[in-house]
Amino acid sequence: MTPDQRRIQPRKQPRQVRAELTRQRILTAAAHVFGEHGYAAGTTNRIAERAGISIGSLYQYFPNKDAILAELLVRHLDDGAAIAERVQREELPGPIEEIFRLFVRGAIESHLDEPRLLRVLLEQAPKSTDVLEKVEVLKKNLVAYMRELLDGHPAVRVADTETAARLIVTTVELVIHQLVADHEPVDTGKLETELVAMLTRYVRG
Repeated sequence: MTPDQRRIQPRKQPRQVRAELTRQRILTAAAHVFGEHGYAAGTTNRIAERAGISIGSLYQYFPNKDAILAELLVRHLDDGAAIAERVQREELPGPIEEIFRLFVRGAIESHLDEPRLLRVLLEQAPKSTDVLEKVEVLKKNLVAYMRELLDGHPAVRVADTETAARLIVTTVELVIHQLVADHEPVDTGKLETELVAMLTRYVRG
């Protein structure tokens, strides 16, 4: 483990329910503080005060605010993976447009955190090797699943379904990341409609 990785490692992995509840209180408080005050002003003192604990208690769990932010990023990725897995387990509708709607809606749902918090996670959160590997595995699984869908659907006209699957997964991820976290509010219903229309037109040729 590199010094940078050690710097963002949580200090304490709770073994008891009470300790885990305290850890979750810290993370929930941190999400509010980073969302309200941003990264620079989102101090550990503010987080401890919001969580209703002493600063010493906070440091028993996390060595600094970067470690807290890194843990919030992991929680965000885990929530997104759970939503993607749920969508993949659902019975899919027939029309390719409605299939895309399920995936786009799930992706939007996983990014409905407070936009300012999402910006902090995207722009400021340190990314360890484990986090980067988690992102890569999640993306590979989505691409493989999307390619299988494209290969088996009669409405799909693209010839290179491997590249198409990668393009679709990456486009959905980047567009939703950018627009939901944008300084200008986005209507998620309109975003869903336009993104689904764009993907549908693409695969139908």
